[in-house]
Parts: sequence; structure tokens; C-alpha cells
Amino acid sequence: MSTTSFSDVVDTIRNDDPRFEKGAYFFVRQGLDHTIKALKDSPERSSNHVTGQELLSGIREFALEQYGPMAFTLLNNWGVRRCEDFGDIVFHLVEAGVLGRTESDRKEDFAGAYDFEDAFLAPFRPASQRSDSNN
Repeated sequence: MSTTSFSDVVDTIRNDDPRFEKGAYFFVRQGLDHTIKALKDSPERSSNHVTGQELLSGIREFALEQYGPMAFTLLNNWGVRRCEDFGDIVFHLVEAGVLGRTESDRKEDFAGAYDFEDAFLAPFRPASQRSDSNN
């Protein structure tokens, strides 16, 4: 078993692709843990595998719980501006051997699940300023 720390793995990934700050990788890992925990109690689940769409939903929930109205700004500062960026981070971690995947998992699973402004800013706007889809 490798003794390389998660932090070291992220440093190696970032040497090849510096688009995302180190904190984004730690956040995605915490968001995955949050998602697994939230889905674990679901009686229809037969495995701990999380789909891209489930992870995106869990990450959104985790971000709002942890950072509230600052989630959008924090993600933006980490270089994460769209759902596809989460997919890139996940697949970097898969390629590094930190996360596993199934044959059906694809980066495209992370495409366009939600708009970041709607997902991370709209919940904190006054009701009169929210679109009908956010009420």
C-alpha cells in the first residue's frame, strides 16, 4: 500500500493541471464523503458507488451547509466554475488511484447539472428575486 498522502497526490495532479486550487480537491473529497453518508441510509441502495449526478447534488448540499452564501465565491476562487470542473477533479483523482470508478462512469456525467449562480447564490436571494425554478 502506498504511503503517499492525499495532499501529495493533489500536488502531483496540480503539477500537470494547475487549473484548480488544492482546496478544491479536498472539498470534492469531503463532498464525496458527505454524499456517501447521505445516501447510505437509502434502502434501495445496494452499493457505495456514487454517480456523477448524485455527487453533484451532494456537493451542492455540502457546499451550502458548510459555506452558505460564500460557497459560490469560494468555489470560484478555487477555479471551480461549472459542474464539469467537478468532473475533471474527480477524474484526476481516479487517474491518481485515489477514487474508483465503474465502466459506466464518464466525465460527461458531470455536464450541466446546474448553473452555479442558481445553485449557490439563488438560495440566499430574497424570494422576490428568485426564479420560479428555485422556489
